[in-house]
Amino acid sequence: MSALTPLAAVLLDLDGTLLDTAPDMARALNLQRAAHGLAALPLPTVRPHVSHGAAAVVRAGFPDVDAATFDRLRTEFLEIYARDLAVETRLFAGFDRVLEALDAQRIPWGIITNKSTALTEALLRALALRERAACVLCGDSLPVRKPDPLPLLVAARSIGIVPRRCLYLGDALRDAQAARAAGMVALGARFGYIGAHDDITDWPVDAWIDSPLELLAWVGLHPAREAAHT
Repeated sequence: MSALTPLAAVLLDLDGTLLDTAPDMARALNLQRAAHGLAALPLPTVRPHVSHGAAAVVRAGFPDVDAATFDRLRTEFLEIYARDLAVETRLFAGFDRVLEALDAQRIPWGIITNKSTALTEALLRALALRERAACVLCGDSLPVRKPDPLPLLVAARSIGIVPRRCLYLGDALRDAQAARAAGMVALGARFGYIGAHDDITDWPVDAWIDSPLELLAWVGLHPAREAAHT
């Protein structure tokens, strides 16, 4: 299947795909580091870890601590992050137009993330996105999470679209693996949090996109034309 065959639904990863959450994650980490007498880390150092969740971010900030200390630091980090998780977080550039076009054409879009329900719901409501999403599946919504395909399959079932008519866009290997296993079109977000040292040559994606606007062709829409009607 290609962009010449219009799909019927758009499913998205959250951190590093739909939302640029790295500034707020890095700010929370640096507040935590300051409380422990450590210097701030620059955003480019933290950014590649954000798609891998709070544990990866905390490990980047405190690489040498033992397991028990790490668990305490992870809990502390999540508490700090939850207090102000939508200060600088924004849609990636172009996604406002993509969502407007999808909404205007009644093409369902949803979110499948490994982020917790509590953080995801708070973030989406802060950005006025929750009521627009046709489905939201989080890391604790089911007994398994990505790269297991079950969250994607449950999402497709909830919106009434067969998996082969759905695309899933993400910026991590587990996203591509989940999409492929679910029988969906797997797209890679090259604009996301892919690190300079990540080898993406063998990721099982059908295509890479460099801008959210490129999604529209996959559902039979034209960016310029849809923008004129939204």
